[in-house]
Amino acid sequence: MLQSHHLRLFAVSWPIFIELLLLRLMGLVDTFMLSAYSDDAVAAVGFANQILMMVTVALTVMTIGVTILVSRSLGANETEEASQLAKVAILLNAIIGLALGVMLAIFAAPLLEFFQLPAHLVPTATSYLIIVGSPLVIQSTMLTMTAIFKSHGFTKQAMYVAFAVNGLNIIGNYVAIFGPFGLPVTGVTGVAVSTVLSQLIGAWILFRLLIRKNLISKSNQRFFVHARHDVKRLFRLGAPSSLDAVAWNTHMMTITVCIATIGAIALTTNLYANTLKMFITAFAGAMGQGTMLLISRLLGAKQNQAAYHQSHSYAKWAMATSIGMAFLMYSLSDPLLKWFTDDEAIITLGKGLLLTAIVLEPGRALNLIYNNALKSAGDVKFPMIVNIIGMWGISVPLSFVFGIMFHWGLIGIWWAFVIDEWVRGCVLLIRWTSCRWQQKEKSSGY
Repeated sequence: MLQSHHLRLFAVSWPIFIELLLLRLMGLVDTFMLSAYSDDAVAAVGFANQILMMVTVALTVMTIGVTILVSRSLGANETEEASQLAKVAILLNAIIGLALGVMLAIFAAPLLEFFQLPAHLVPTATSYLIIVGSPLVIQSTMLTMTAIFKSHGFTKQAMYVAFAVNGLNIIGNYVAIFGPFGLPVTGVTGVAVSTVLSQLIGAWILFRLLIRKNLISKSNQRFFVHARHDVKRLFRLGAPSSLDAVAWNTHMMTITVCIATIGAIALTTNLYANTLKMFITAFAGAMGQGTMLLISRLLGAKQNQAAYHQSHSYAKWAMATSIGMAFLMYSLSDPLLKWFTDDEAIITLGKGLLLTAIVLEPGRALNLIYNNALKSAGDVKFPMIVNIIGMWGISVPLSFVFGIMFHWGLIGIWWAFVIDEWVRGCVLLIRWTSCRWQQKEKSSGY
């Protein structure tokens, strides 16, 4: 029985893993392609994308909420409620996307100047930010529709669309940067247009699939009666996760500043090690999302005991998988790091980081599984509080103490991550084992 649970989690998670991996790899591909055009273009686009990432955190409010609520409705065989929730979430996130897009169009240049982007890069970054940020409604609806597909178990379809979007983006970037067949080289402007057009096509494909599979209700009867209540439920579940994301982004920016004080070798090594480690973190993230989908279904079907035991089973399997992947990455660390650099100092430090990852990654997996299990039960505030305290009360101060005060350098900072992930994971495990989330579930009315 446990094996079938693991297989079910794997079946749901592996397409999400590919999707997350594509998302992370696309940043590297864009950087690589732009580097052939201009180093300034790389810096300007990279900086603009950092701002876009911070802004789009607001869009996760709906995606988390709709994932949990639609999955629970399907678990309870309330298909009409699920389709109406999907409609509310799409419309609401479209409104949020429109509002944020207008703000980015108006305040693009002031934002870049506020974050101290060098003056000679501001015009290029502003152009990119306006072109990609103004139609943020496309990305907002696309993210929501992807969440709806995942809630219905159609994770492969979401993965296929991600392949299509990324493939179109690469083709568009190539045309913009290299100007094949006598076409004009449009540089950063062309890359920005390519990004928007590929997202627009992806959103159109997802919408057509939603209609074809009847995943969104064509009736407005329940919509007008329950829309206000549905909006409240979506925000109640999604808002804490958005605060989580804001806390994570800001704490990582703070730690990056800490790493920068150690030196250029530390910054470079951290980049290379994280690039290699993203295969492990993406898989852990995918299993976390898979856990949310499956546990939400079980709780919607009132199978609380099954949800309780399967979460423990998922956690064990996720931790074992993370250890295995981290150990494999460490065993191959020498040739993999030499693919990036010949600098022996970076290679030696990088191997030390990947050795530390063998301890770090199972803690991250433990954290992600119980984080998402608790959210599935409507217990969203407790994980948010634990995560913020962990990141800002453990990770940031210990990074400074270990890395700077004790002179342990980058290895010390990664050990601060280890302590943070394991403490948070264990606290969330205790919370899940206490079953207090069942009281939250009953009182919340999800």
